[in-house]
Amino acid sequence: MKTYVICLWVALLPAGLWGQTKCDEGNGPLDSSTPKTMSVQDVIQKLGATEAAAKEARLHYTYKQDVLVQTLSGKDVTGEFHEVTTVSYDDKGRRQEVVTFAAQPSLRGVQLTAEDMEDIRTFMPLMLTSEDLPQYNLTYDGQQHVDDLDTYEFHVVPKKEEKGKRYFQGRIWVDAQDFQIVKVCGKSGPEKVQVKKRDRPELHPTFVTYREQVDGRYWFPTYTRSDDTLYFKAGSVHMKEIIKYTGYKRAGTP
Repeated sequence: MKTYVICLWVALLPAGLWGQTKCDEGNGPLDSSTPKTMSVQDVIQKLGATEAAAKEARLHYTYKQDVLVQTLSGKDVTGEFHEVTTVSYDDKGRRQEVVTFAAQPSLRGVQLTAEDMEDIRTFMPLMLTSEDLPQYNLTYDGQQHVDDLDTYEFHVVPKKEEKGKRYFQGRIWVDAQDFQIVKVCGKSGPEKVQVKKRDRPELHPTFVTYREQVDGRYWFPTYTRSDDTLYFKAGSVHMKEIIKYTGYKRAGTP
């Protein structure tokens, strides 16, 4: 098997049970030796090319996106946002969404924003293509067994943060055979803390996303989870998220 900006509007709930997204779950020991059959730069180049092919292919698929966001106090769920959509793309690659289920939002102390939804659509199902890679520094960490896959692990940070742009920062695991990302763990940024009372804080939970192979070729995002506590000036909030991307079906197939 194989997240989002939270805006604080009112006094936050006490979080008796601190959340923690577990990035290393399912990982074996890290071997820091370099790849045996190619250079690290060759791995990065192959990654960009195969990710570009996978991203382009995903534009020709439909799938279901199930988003569940919860606020908690201790172990008790105090509110949630739950929405299910069918996602497809038009002939120009523009995303189309049809909501098939939407519960009345009841999150306590937080409100989802456009940035939150961008995280769900872009950063949680992260795909790093040749076009994206120049924005980032990728540091090779080593080789690691993730579940039943042999992977290369990289640490990813933006080279330079431009005003008005958002980035991923964290770790990725690249399949050693297909050179596509199979696991992502990190968060979107940059974050903004509340300095003045009128400032809107933007804090981002750490998430982990897993991919699965679709049609024997492409590794598409299928499952994201986050269990994190965000520390605002006014207090802390514990949040959980589960996002499922299921039912991948190539457009036009019966």
